[in-house]
Amino acid sequence: MTRINVKKGNLTIKDKVTLFYEQRITTFGNAAKLGAPKRYIGKRAVVVILEN
Repeated sequence: MTRINVKKGNLTIKDKVTLFYEQRITTFGNAAKLGAPKRYIGKRAVVVILEN
């Protein structure tokens, strides 16, 4: 079970984290994409969109 708490700008994730990285979202046709390493195909991911 993943538990995510957000309180006034703080983020807490209580789960086993394998990888954490930051990357810009780019265009892909009429949609957007966010790349990830190929070895994580089929894995569950959590995407957090920041205000900035």
